Amino acid sequence: MTEKSAGEVEPGREPPGSTVATAEPEFDVDALVENLLAGEHRALARAITYIEDRTPGYRQLVGELHEHTGDASVVGITGSPGTGKSTLVDKLALEYRDRGETVGVIAVDPASPFTGGAVLGDRIRMGSTVGDMDVFVRSMSARGALGGLAAATADAVRALDAFGKDRIIIETVGAGQNEIDVVRTADTVAVLVQPGAGDDVQMLKAGILEIADCFVVNKADLDGANRTVQELTEMLQLERDVDPIVRTGHHGADEVEDSQSDTEESHDESADADPEEWRTPVVETVATHGEGVDAVIEAFDDHRTYLADSGALEDRARSRYAEEIRTLLREDLGTLLEAEIEDRGGIEGLAADVHRRETNPYAVADELLDPIRDCVADNRD
Repeated sequence: MTEKSAGEVEPGREPPGSTVATAEPEFDVDALVENLLAGEHRALARAITYIEDRTPGYRQLVGELHEHTGDASVVGITGSPGTGKSTLVDKLALEYRDRGETVGVIAVDPASPFTGGAVLGDRIRMGSTVGDMDVFVRSMSARGALGGLAAATADAVRALDAFGKDRIIIETVGAGQNEIDVVRTADTVAVLVQPGAGDDVQMLKAGILEIADCFVVNKADLDGANRTVQELTEMLQLERDVDPIVRTGHHGADEVEDSQSDTEESHDESADADPEEWRTPVVETVATHGEGVDAVIEAFDDHRTYLADSGALEDRARSRYAEEIRTLLREDLGTLLEAEIEDRGGIEGLAADVHRRETNPYAVADELLDPIRDCVADNRD
């Protein structure tokens, strides 16, 4: 297992899209790509470090790796703190290895308030595959904001994919609107909920529901698990007007399983008749004991099959790339504009002019953008 330890924020760390991104590479890009594609774990670790730090040359690195991607199955795991995400990821990695598949894990962790590095406490719960070189675990610090981290996560996934990992798992720091951009890097997204999480279920209605391809009720051996499953199924029925599946994979869930048997049977028949419709399953697990992990993997595989058969897999990939291009353009254009603002004396001076009614915000924006518009027009074919 390869792990990045918490460390100090390196001097000169720049945000994505900064001018440092196009500076002269600080490392031998071609040699690093060659070593990574040859299966050297040290090269993989270095590549992800350069990607996360946005070291000059990282764009060329990611660009050369891109043509070697597209084979890995990527899963996103999100959920509120305490739902057992790290434990489930650990058991998933172990099960995948038992099946002979290689695994890469990117775990987004909270940031240390002192160093800015990842707080690695959750990695203690991911020790089942320690020493297994075919399981690569990397923690990435949230650093207080997940917007830029989404781009770094997507690029790190490319590195793992190009390296040849069969399964890639992305684990987020929590469940919220900020995490949506991170997990959208995945083809399949699982949202974890724990028993008695009435407020969490209400929160899911506020915006995370639409990204869930699978719900996992973890710690299903605790009181309240059946009620949480019922709340989720009712929510899915109301929101999507379909009958969801409940899959049990732990001991003591026979009552729920029997009560949902008719629903599951009708779903299977409907799924065969209408491959264009995905019905979000609700899977019960007790991750600490590995119970239900098989059912989770089955749900992931079913969703992957659905995506491939319906054409949605390619549609999602194109949508991700389109949004990535837009994001990069916004970041780079913002960097250019920031430099132009500084050349004009800084934003405070422009704001003061607006405050004195000597100009207005729209006129300032037009004046700053005019050189870029002229440059684009001059270079348009």
